[in-house]
Amino acid sequence: MSVVNEYEIEELNDSDNVELTDERLENGSKGKLIKLAGQLRDRRNELNQMASERASKRDDLNAETREKVDEAQEHREERDSLNEQVQEHKESRNELNAKANKLFNKVEEMKEDLELDDGKPIEELESEIQDLEFQQQTEVLSTEDERELIEKIEAKREELSEKKEKVDDTGELDELVEEAEEVRSEASQHHQKVTELADKAQEHHNQMIEAYREADEIRDKADEMHELFVEAQEAADRHHNDFVRVQKRLRELDKEEEEERKDERQEKMEEEKQEAEDIYQKFKEGETLDTEDLMKLQKTGLL
Repeated sequence: MSVVNEYEIEELNDSDNVELTDERLENGSKGKLIKLAGQLRDRRNELNQMASERASKRDDLNAETREKVDEAQEHREERDSLNEQVQEHKESRNELNAKANKLFNKVEEMKEDLELDDGKPIEELESEIQDLEFQQQTEVLSTEDERELIEKIEAKREELSEKKEKVDDTGELDELVEEAEEVRSEASQHHQKVTELADKAQEHHNQMIEAYREADEIRDKADEMHELFVEAQEAADRHHNDFVRVQKRLRELDKEEEEERKDERQEKMEEEKQEAEDIYQKFKEGETLDTEDLMKLQKTGLL
C-alpha cells in the first residue's frame, strides 16, 4: 500500500502549479505580473505546507522504524541470554549423563562380580518352588518320582538361598544404583530445561526476525515519504524562485516608470522655463502681462 494513501497525504497535482515563462516575465504587464506573483506566492505556501506535512510523516515513520529496531534488539538480547542458559544446562546435562553412565557401568560390574544376573531371578525361583511343593502335595507319585521331586525342590531352595545371600550382600550396589538414578534424574531435569529454554529462545528469535521485517517495511515507507517530501519541497523552491524573479521584474518596472516620470517632469520644467522666458521677453518688450503670465514668471524665478 502506498504511504500516500495510507496517511491520506494530499497528492501533488502538477496542474495546480504556476508556470513562469521568459515571455510572461519579460513582456507581461505590471498588473499581470502582480497577479502572477500572488499566484506563485500562494502556490509556494501550499507546497511548503505540503512538504512540511510529508516531512512530519517521514519523521514519524523513521521513529517507528527505530522503535521496531529497538524491539528486535531486545528480542536478540533475550534470545542470546536464553541460548547461553541452554548451553549451560547442556553442559550440566552432559556432565551428569557422563557421571550416571560411569555409575551404571560400575553397577553392571558389581552385578557381574556378584553373579546376580546368573540363573533365574528370586521371584521366579520362589514361584517354581511353590509349584513343585503344590505338585508334591496334590499328586500321587511313585517313590522314585517323589524322591526326584524332593531333590528338585531342595536344589531350587539351595539356589534361592544362595541368591538371597548374594542380594543381602548388595547394600553397596543398591546405594550405587540409587545414586546413579538420582544423577540420571538430575540430568533429565537439565535436559527438560534445555528444551524449555530452547523453545523460548526460538520464540524470541522469531519475534526478532518479525520485528526486523516490520522495521524494513516501515523504513521503505519512510523512504517513499522522503521522496514525496523532496518532490513537494523542490516544487515549492521553484515557485519561490519564480516569485523572486517576478518581484525583481516588478521592481525593474517600477524603476523604469520612475525614470519615465522623472523625464516627464524634467521635460515639463524645461517647457515651463522656455514659456516663462518667452513671456519675460514680451514683458521686456513692453507688452502687458496678465495674471497667469505673472504667476508663470514668479514660478520660474524670473520675476
